[in-house]
Amino acid sequence: MYSLDRVIAVRNNKTIYRDGNVVIKLFGDGFSKSDILNEALNQSRVEETGLNIPKVIEVTKIDGKWAIVSDFIPGKTLAYLMEKNPDKMQEYLEQFVDLQMQVFDQKAPLLNRLRDKMFRKISMTNLDATTRYDLQSRLESMPRHSKVCHGDFNPSNIIISDDGKPYILDWSHVTQGNASADVARTYLLFKLQKEDELAEKYLDLFCAKSNTPKQYVQRWLPIVAASQSVKGRPEEREFLLEWVNVFDYE
Repeated sequence: MYSLDRVIAVRNNKTIYRDGNVVIKLFGDGFSKSDILNEALNQSRVEETGLNIPKVIEVTKIDGKWAIVSDFIPGKTLAYLMEKNPDKMQEYLEQFVDLQMQVFDQKAPLLNRLRDKMFRKISMTNLDATTRYDLQSRLESMPRHSKVCHGDFNPSNIIISDDGKPYILDWSHVTQGNASADVARTYLLFKLQKEDELAEKYLDLFCAKSNTPKQYVQRWLPIVAASQSVKGRPEEREFLLEWVNVFDYE
């Protein structure tokens, strides 16, 4: 039996524990069995791409609650390193973008499709019918890709291990789709954290490294903001909905 004495994170009705060389993600009562099994399955599919990620050990029940057990990766998050070593910010940002581009290079054809997920989430918003239609029409007009998209790619989900190897954590939102949608998501995460300057540097660096027009990523911002607005804290929803009409629809 696993020990639940050491809490390392608490997020949205999930508690993360460390027990020796494993991490136990214990889910609250609001999660369905199918969602938890799907998360473990998707993480396993990403494992098969060869990316450096914690490996799933098992899915189990602890005290009547579902849990996913995976490898513990000792090290420091990239977010921590950025905060402690601001003089190395450019180096860390380069590493961050390079890692994200490595993810986009992968294929995992059995993953859920990002486009379907976003279309469904836009339908769940409280936006008026005309705005929902405009957003979904724009989504349908965007190029269809099948790249692995992390869904929550930010420096706190990157661990630099004690031997200097980067690992990418938290694959609960992974899908396959258009990479620029995932970049728009990361950009908005920086903006949510009031890291405006870092958000712009990140976007400029990604576009330069990938030869992607900045305007193309910006076209995704209202779509991504709307689809992300159906969850999270009220102040986050308010912020995201401000982005829905930032860019004129074409």
